[in-house]
Amino acid sequence: MGSRTISAQRRTPITVLQSLRPQTADNPYVKQVVAAVASHADVAFFSWRTALFGRYDVFHVHWPEFLLRAPDRSRPLQYALFLALILRTALSRRPVVRTLHNLEPHEGASAVERFLLRLLDRRTRMWIRLNAVTADRAPQTVTILHGHYRDWFARLEVPASVPGRLLYFGLIRPYKGVETLLDGFRALDPELVPDAQLRIVGHPSTDALRRGIVDACNADPRIGALLTYVDDATLAREIGLAELVVLPFRQMLNSGSLLLALSLDRPVLVPRNEANEALAQEVGPGWVYMYDGELDAGTLAAALWEVRITPRTPTPDFSRREWSDAGQRHYRAYLAAIRGEAIEA
Repeated sequence: MGSRTISAQRRTPITVLQSLRPQTADNPYVKQVVAAVASHADVAFFSWRTALFGRYDVFHVHWPEFLLRAPDRSRPLQYALFLALILRTALSRRPVVRTLHNLEPHEGASAVERFLLRLLDRRTRMWIRLNAVTADRAPQTVTILHGHYRDWFARLEVPASVPGRLLYFGLIRPYKGVETLLDGFRALDPELVPDAQLRIVGHPSTDALRRGIVDACNADPRIGALLTYVDDATLAREIGLAELVVLPFRQMLNSGSLLLALSLDRPVLVPRNEANEALAQEVGPGWVYMYDGELDAGTLAAALWEVRITPRTPTPDFSRREWSDAGQRHYRAYLAAIRGEAIEA
């Protein structure tokens, strides 16, 4: 599997091996973080050949479990490669920097995977958390807020919102709670919210999830779905048409979907947790609505009512989430990891 390198103007020249592969279907976060880092360092995309035999100064890991679960290789082979990579970084003293997208893999992990991931954790010299509320990890943690998507979608048309239209979008996985959203919406009294409609957009990760959504669409004409991966233009249109985006995740630490909806100036309903509380305060009133406990029809009706009566600024405040700043912070984190120094506050 090949790799390529992006050259960059920088101060101290370093090469960063990202655990990401260049793919056209990557989510915009991946492309934007690579572009931001490439403004300060050379970036090599991941291949096992580069990881085990290539030249790089620091290994930056995102979602490490994905290195163990490629569908085109056997699991034992991937486990052996992963172990060899850990040995290579140890013997060559290449520091590992890891972005904490999640605290644990969302779909769980086997005993072997947990063992290998713990080994990687022990090799990690710098942790990057995407919000200020995630607990620090030793030996060092730096906060680099998840960047926004305004620039990425700036060239695309975003239509006016349709009153009563609720939207879930993104990859549909068991932990994201789409079944709960469907049950809650179907219980929503049409006389109470006569214009309510629900749109589900995304690729289901299992056949059972797909069947459940299709069955809900057949049972309730207010529900519609587009069950596939969609391009950016389609996504911008679907988000733009929504009056409220609903993300009923059972686990939510950092959500790119949440920031994407806000980047297109659409309010979002999410479960209450410390990270979402902090984001709601950061972006300003009227953009992030939260609920406690299980999502139900009453929560949906109340959220729609609140969206309509709560004043908000024309756009959320993303002044702390510019990608140029994120690129500089990543560069400083890499240098600190390489040199074994404390990072600047």
